Amino acid sequence: MCLPLPETPRRRRCQMAHRFSFRWIKIAAIGAALALSALSAQAQFICGGHSDLVTGLAQAFQQKQIGYGVVGQSAIVEIYVSASGTWSMLVTDVQGRSCIFATGEGWEDTAIATKQGI
Repeated sequence: MCLPLPETPRRRRCQMAHRFSFRWIKIAAIGAALALSALSAQAQFICGGHSDLVTGLAQAFQQKQIGYGVVGQSAIVEIYVSASGTWSMLVTDVQGRSCIFATGEGWEDTAIATKQGI
């Protein structure tokens, strides 16, 4: 979180870092949404009903949602994480199709975004 007023060089660097970080997150989310819209029948994504996938992530990996974002008018991207560090990215398009787009290990929380800091 960036320092409150007054405007200082440190605060400006912090704000620039936040803008840079969120710009890359937005680019990645847009890429994920575009990839989801171009899925073929032979793609190796796990797709299904939203509630079924969320229940599966909770039961199999003890993952809970830590955040989500809207990708324009094309999709919603959700991130699910477990206490042990496993994570999954779930993408739901405007037709209601949900797919697990990416999974991994070693999730680390680096910062807490606040409305004031964004």
